[in-house]
Amino acid sequence: MEVKACRSCKRLFNYMSGPVICPACKDELEKKFYEVKEYIRENPKQGIKEIADACDTTTQQLQQWVREERLEFSADSDITLSCESCGASIRTGRFCDKCKDKMANSMSALYEKKPEPKIEKKSNDGNHMRFQR
Repeated sequence: MEVKACRSCKRLFNYMSGPVICPACKDELEKKFYEVKEYIRENPKQGIKEIADACDTTTQQLQQWVREERLEFSADSDITLSCESCGASIRTGRFCDKCKDKMANSMSALYEKKPEPKIEKKSNDGNHMRFQR
């Protein structure tokens, strides 16, 4: 374990993994997330700036939660993001469904097993073995 300073409050804590924030700040951030989620549920037409101001958080934090697919705006909301690959409008995440499918297909193609060539033993005479591919 490492000892690191929290990015938020600067207190030292035993760092395990993930973002470099202490458990107390992580709990506060989680409470803020649920507050924002409830606010969006009650006010689906609000813009991202209005949500950030009303919930006392930053637009960057809101965008991070949306990119992590923890928050999603309703279909009638004016807030959209751009797919990081093709630029299409999306409501949550980093990529649109089309780009996700494309990436999944290209990843699965990397792991497909190619059939191994069949090796046949042929013997022309009793003393020598020959292999054919």
